[in-house]
Amino acid sequence: MISFKKASEKDIPLLQEIAEKSWNSAYAKILSKEQIDYMLSEMYSHSEISNHLQNPNYHYYLILNDDVNAGFIGFENHYEKGTAKLHRIYLLKEFKGKGLGKKGLDFLKEKVKESSDQRIILNVNKNNPAKKVYESQGFQVYHEEVFDIGNGFVMDDFLMEFKF
Repeated sequence: MISFKKASEKDIPLLQEIAEKSWNSAYAKILSKEQIDYMLSEMYSHSEISNHLQNPNYHYYLILNDDVNAGFIGFENHYEKGTAKLHRIYLLKEFKGKGLGKKGLDFLKEKVKESSDQRIILNVNKNNPAKKVYESQGFQVYHEEVFDIGNGFVMDDFLMEFKF
């Protein structure tokens, strides 16, 4: 059974572990090891996640499969006017292909509906096969952009949206 558990400060090491494992699996053929390590250190430091958890609009949920940690989702309500942003959804390799990503996106849509937001946006690397999953769940590309993330690295992304 798939379930979702609100993450708290005590879950930060688990979130970091899941991020590291899933990133090294999912992005190994897309990004250099140096860029993966850099992005993980910037985006998943204890202080960065702690700051997110202190923001009342930013939410992390662990994705559980039969009470086993399978991944997590992180999103922010009111990122822009009327818009929530899916910042991250990651599954451990052994849980991919079991419908957890779709359930995670369904969960996200339900949570966003509970707010006043009418749109969800996300960034996805242009070479990430997850784009097809997002499209199958009603997300559409509305823009593409290259973001300078520092240290000589860029993110070359599609920006996608889902409108209620």
